[in-house]
Amino acid sequence: RYAKEKISRLGLEERCRIEVRDYRDMDKFNYYDKISSIGMFEHVGRKMYPIYMKKAFDLLKEGGAFLNHGISIDIDEYSKPKSEFIQKYVFPDGELLPISFVIEQSEKAGFEIRDVENLREHYALTLRHWVNKLESNYREALKYVSEERYRIWRLYMAASAYNFERGKIAVYQTLLVKRTKDGKSCMPLTRSDWYE
Repeated sequence: RYAKEKISRLGLEERCRIEVRDYRDMDKFNYYDKISSIGMFEHVGRKMYPIYMKKAFDLLKEGGAFLNHGISIDIDEYSKPKSEFIQKYVFPDGELLPISFVIEQSEKAGFEIRDVENLREHYALTLRHWVNKLESNYREALKYVSEERYRIWRLYMAASAYNFERGKIAVYQTLLVKRTKDGKSCMPLTRSDWYE
């Protein structure tokens, strides 16, 4: 709703639109100029990840860009047993993947990797802020959730902040493009030009 209101306020209805849809139900090809996926690929899993990337590639027009943002796990941590706490209480469908796998699957789907940015330290700070806000609003939070749910999320976010700080997990943004048939990326030449 916020994004749609902003689009309307800026008079951009003819140039862009927001859709919230399940990628698996999309059947159009070469349809979108840009796609962003925020906090999603952690829920796709290794088995389905190639399908997810291929679908994003097929949905984009030539020269289109795909911003893929999600939490990855350090490759050494990936081989260790998964957190039973997180699997049972927080994200039962979650599977963190190493960024090397994410990049490899992006290329296998046909994307050109234009940029990879690690926001690990930023997300550790964000999580610490969320924990502090949650703790300072303890009584208010209990109006909406049980004590158990409150404690689960407080513990999860505090532990996640620690794991981000230690480099065990990270948040990556990969900027991917679907080149034209003649190999053009349709991207500006410099990073500063991206933001104009």
